[in-house]
Amino acid sequence: MRNPSLPAKLNDITSFIVMDVLEKAQMMESQGIDVIHLEIGEPDFPTPEAVKDAALRAIRDDDTHYTHSLGKLSLREEIANYYWRKYKVSISPEQIMITSGTSPAMLLIFSVLLEAGKEMIMPDPYYACYPNFVRFTDGRAVLVPVNEEDGFIYRQEEIGKLINPSTCAILVNSPSNPTGIVYPPEIMQSLADTDQMIVADEIYHGLVYAGQEHSMLEYTDRTFVINGFSKLYAMTGWRLGYLIAPKAYMRTLQKLQQNLFICASSFAQEAGIVALRDCDQVVERRRLIYDERRKYLLSRLQAMGIATAVEPTGAFYALANVKKYTRDSYKFAFEILQKAHIAVTPGIDFGQNCEGYIRISYANSLDNIKEGMERLERFLEDYEILPEEI
Repeated sequence: MRNPSLPAKLNDITSFIVMDVLEKAQMMESQGIDVIHLEIGEPDFPTPEAVKDAALRAIRDDDTHYTHSLGKLSLREEIANYYWRKYKVSISPEQIMITSGTSPAMLLIFSVLLEAGKEMIMPDPYYACYPNFVRFTDGRAVLVPVNEEDGFIYRQEEIGKLINPSTCAILVNSPSNPTGIVYPPEIMQSLADTDQMIVADEIYHGLVYAGQEHSMLEYTDRTFVINGFSKLYAMTGWRLGYLIAPKAYMRTLQKLQQNLFICASSFAQEAGIVALRDCDQVVERRRLIYDERRKYLLSRLQAMGIATAVEPTGAFYALANVKKYTRDSYKFAFEILQKAHIAVTPGIDFGQNCEGYIRISYANSLDNIKEGMERLERFLEDYEILPEEI
């Protein structure tokens, strides 16, 4: 329902459906119902001990005051070192800003790129918040359907048709939420060759199980990177992220940061340094566990006949194609929750082109995933298949 007292752009903000599912599941749990959570995009691992120790040490040392608005130089230097170590990309610490999570990083980047009449090209399916951020900054999201048969990645010719004088950037999310797809180098190079600004959401980097993820900075310096510590280091509640941007934009981004957020948490920044410097082995052990879960989940989805044609190899998500059962993924997801006591995310949360899918997160224990798949299989056995459309 629209509220006439609000600005139009706020009335156009859509809800984050995965949170509706989570809240309904939590209500059921409060009534004693056992729910398997496969909806939420949050690591089930704890924050590494070394990271927690670093934050506690910083607090005890009274490192609890404002930092530089760009963030601590020591953390920015560590991020620059990380990008050199991992991607052989040379970045100045002056191109890096520490933010209170990746959502502020996204808001700041979109704010400097977008205004009324400007467009940002992005894939559909997409992370649910992207179009809302575009609307909030008065821009227009130009949605490009990316399809299962193409591996949910851009077709170069489709991008070329959409670029016009109003285009300000192309958005890339690899590994992708919700598809789990990792973009191949040739596609990233083709996007760089458009000479458009690229906004690269790299928050799931490090969670790749076949091949190698690439930073967009390897292909073009006309790139804004969004990244952080939530997913790879299990630090969602720490609210610590960062952006990397071309130097020409940094002073404007800094002024926005000063006005909107001042700076990121001082002691969380100390924790971030340790995460980057000392936690590679912890991350690698967890990556292997995620991969074990991924392989099991995909085998069960294939056995049920709902696996996608292209295997997801990144993040901790898999889409299940349930088009033979439903044309309303929202209703279907809540029916699964109510009858099978499994929480999954309806595809419609990620755009019209994701209707007919559900997203399943394997950021849960293998035992819970096994139980969830048993329940889903029993649910589908009793579910009527739709007649084929003529």
